[in-house]
Amino acid sequence: MKKYKRFYFPKIQHIRRLFFAVVVFFGAVVFSENTTAQNTIAYDTTYTFAHYKIRRAFYEGLPNRKHEIVFLGNSITENGDWNEIFRNKNIVNRGIGGDVCWGVLNRLDEVLSSQPKYIFLMIGINDIGRSVPVDIIAGKIQEIIWRIKAESPLTKVYLQSVLPINEEIIWYDYMKNKSDKIIELNEQLVSIAAKSKIRFIDLYSHFVDEKGNLKQELTADGIHLSACGYLLWRDIFKGKGIRF
Repeated sequence: MKKYKRFYFPKIQHIRRLFFAVVVFFGAVVFSENTTAQNTIAYDTTYTFAHYKIRRAFYEGLPNRKHEIVFLGNSITENGDWNEIFRNKNIVNRGIGGDVCWGVLNRLDEVLSSQPKYIFLMIGINDIGRSVPVDIIAGKIQEIIWRIKAESPLTKVYLQSVLPINEEIIWYDYMKNKSDKIIELNEQLVSIAAKSKIRFIDLYSHFVDEKGNLKQELTADGIHLSACGYLLWRDIFKGKGIRF
């Protein structure tokens, strides 16, 4: 009689164990992916929007001058008529509305090409509005300062505090409930200035009211400054002995 090979059939408990191991493995993978997704903080660091491109191209087309005094920042800087405010023809405005730390860092080549005498830097409010973590913003501002010092070592850098906003009248929903983050960033800027051996200019305490808001007489929309706001800025500089 022909003999047939005996086939091995695993015991049912072995099958159950194998099935359980497979389930646990794939469950762990899914859990790991979900956990990673939940722990990832997404925030917007883009800066190449239309206004940025237009203003950057304009600034790059202007000739360099000797002894430039650069006001560098976002719309709060861009909106200031610094030459008229300070009556100094050497001041150049390098503000771009909507700009963030990444945008400033990306366009430093143009700013530093003249080896300016002074740079007055204010940046960070739009990053806060985009919910970028304060530590990340502070790190980028530190990077901006390091690069200025490395590429234009004779430039005297002033780091200005971020101004308060007025939560009661601000028009922009994405900027609401951000006052605590502004305070937190300014605290870190004090440390950055000390570590970088540059001067920190506290504007915040002069612009804020008793409720922690940007004084209403200094703004129309809760974030940008009126003429009175810029004149106060000038007076603060004078009071701190900052002369051009």
